[in-house]
Amino acid sequence: MNSELDPIAAIATAPGRGGIGIVRLSGRDLAALAQGLLGTAAARLRPRHALFTAFLDEQGHAIDEGLALLFPAPHSYTGETVLELQGHGGPVVLRLLLARCLELGRSIGLRVAEPGEFTRRAFLNDRLDLAQAEAVADLIDAGTAAAARGALRSLQGEFSRAAQALAQELTELRALTEATLDFPEEEIDFLRAADAAGRLDRATRDLAQLRGRAAQGALLRDGVQVALLGAPNVGKSSLLNALAGAEVAIVTEHPGTTRDRVERVIEIDGLAFNIIDTAGIRDTQDPVERLGIARSHAAAAEADLVIALVEDGQEQPAEAELGPRLTVHNKIDLTGTAPGVRDGAVYLSARTGAGIAALRTQLLLRAGYSGAAQGETAILARARHLHALDRAHGHLQAAALHCAAGAAQLELFAEALRLATDALGEITGTVSTEDLLGQIFGRFCIGK
Repeated sequence: MNSELDPIAAIATAPGRGGIGIVRLSGRDLAALAQGLLGTAAARLRPRHALFTAFLDEQGHAIDEGLALLFPAPHSYTGETVLELQGHGGPVVLRLLLARCLELGRSIGLRVAEPGEFTRRAFLNDRLDLAQAEAVADLIDAGTAAAARGALRSLQGEFSRAAQALAQELTELRALTEATLDFPEEEIDFLRAADAAGRLDRATRDLAQLRGRAAQGALLRDGVQVALLGAPNVGKSSLLNALAGAEVAIVTEHPGTTRDRVERVIEIDGLAFNIIDTAGIRDTQDPVERLGIARSHAAAAEADLVIALVEDGQEQPAEAELGPRLTVHNKIDLTGTAPGVRDGAVYLSARTGAGIAALRTQLLLRAGYSGAAQGETAILARARHLHALDRAHGHLQAAALHCAAGAAQLELFAEALRLATDALGEITGTVSTEDLLGQIFGRFCIGK
């Protein structure tokens, strides 16, 4: 079993060739390892100052040369002493450098870090809370500029501070309630004197605002899966190309051209939409095309939104209900229909581009995204954060009912406040389990 006390090392840069490659080490005492790796140059290492030097093998020959940076505990990313070796970004030289570090550190139990272990240690050593730690991975994975800014806000603690401030307010209210329960002989109307109803109402409004910002952030983080569904030659591939602004799908007059899913991520007002072009749905005996049609139905079933594309002026085929859908009438350039939105459907021409802007607006509305202005205040959130906020909201609703019932339900009022506070604590990790930590940090890349 690996221990949280073991010193760890890993290549911290992405696989492949690059101008710079980094090997990162973290542990309680790395002095001997630095001495063996840098030789006499180790004596010139100064905290948080880059030292240009050679990285030496067992015979004292240079494996590579670059920058060595020392971050003594506790003022480092992990809270332990961290040594970073920044050399050239070739896979072979990085593997040699990591192997040399492991060889030198064998006597102190140095091992290769597990995925996310550097950030896990930052959390365990109180350098980051759980929401900030997750934001590290979200910042790395951000698919749009808006998502990156939202992740940075969470990494800088904006989400955590809002959750902690709300939890503190509920804790204070609960403490007053329990003090009253402990001293029932004090004949005062606690709920009125403490303005319990007013404080609870303010907390509920603050929670609603935080939930809204987190919901927008979750959209930015996860994006929206959109499946294009319709008969052959209705213009699905042309619509994908029009939305993407590039020829990403083959367009011909022959039915069945698209036999497998074609995907393209587009950005609308800072929100990522993964548009999936699927095989045209029709009765066919072609086994390959039938397989593509089956995949079309599977893509539609998994999508957040289905664009049901029909040819304007033609009868719409009856299809099974597949969740949220937006009907789009294409080829209005052939029928003379005006572009725009009517009765919940979009009318457009994928060939000329008329109505494409209206479709983009409808996609944002159907996704529940408030636009770039709201996106700039969003805090990137995950499903577990939204679930915790929803549960906190439910407990506050229960608390409001107990509060309205008066002194007879003070104990239930206090318990509802405790449950809401615990739910908020799950966001930052003040209330957590080992299983949850394993799931979160196991998805990180090695070296981070």
